[in-house]
Amino acid sequence: MRGSIVWLSERDSPDAFPPVDRALREPDGLLAAGGDLSPPRLLAAYRRGIFPWYSRGQPILWWCPDPRAVLFPNELRVSRSLAKSVRNRGYVTRLNTAFRDVIRACGSSELRPGGTWLSPEMRAAYLKLHRLGFAHSIETWEGERLVGGLYGVAMGGVFFGESMFSIERDASKVALKRLCDELQARGSRMIDCQMATPHLLSLGAQLIPRPSFIEMLGLHVGDAAAPERWADATPAATDSDSAT
Repeated sequence: MRGSIVWLSERDSPDAFPPVDRALREPDGLLAAGGDLSPPRLLAAYRRGIFPWYSRGQPILWWCPDPRAVLFPNELRVSRSLAKSVRNRGYVTRLNTAFRDVIRACGSSELRPGGTWLSPEMRAAYLKLHRLGFAHSIETWEGERLVGGLYGVAMGGVFFGESMFSIERDASKVALKRLCDELQARGSRMIDCQMATPHLLSLGAQLIPRPSFIEMLGLHVGDAAAPERWADATPAATDSDSAT
């Protein structure tokens, strides 16, 4: 039945999500509420094309919008100014050497005004996924200073992008280019951008119907459950403590 959402309990099975075609049209994609942010539930959600997004004081809200914004790694639009930043600004990109700093910056109201939905509970949940090998950060460094980056969840041939930040020109875009290069090298098929924004569309993201997106997930994620260990991470550099 359309027009209502399913309420989940923490006692429900991690995969107890309703079919995504039951999501509301207004607000677009709202499917369920409640549950928890445990790794099994988050992974079950991503596998079905569902993601959590809610503000402090709200219950956990689960979404699957239609259409869906995706970016195919080989279709990243590299403008002349971005190519110049890659060549000339002295940036260095790294993987998984500062995950906690990246997710904290993405949730900073000063660095990213729209990132305040990243509550301590959300940060702690993704840190758990990071320690399990599912969540990854791509960072842009200027010397020893972290100036931009992004993070998300990798499963099978799909990277589910969550958030990005930048404090220097093109720093987040440089991280996105590194991500696209990394995904192409791994044979990954697409980046789930979740909701479309003018910024993402300017970089080559496109909108595809939800049924097509779910079909692609079935092909490129399926029952994938094994984490992926990405390069650059070392025991000394990878975060292993809880969010604060």
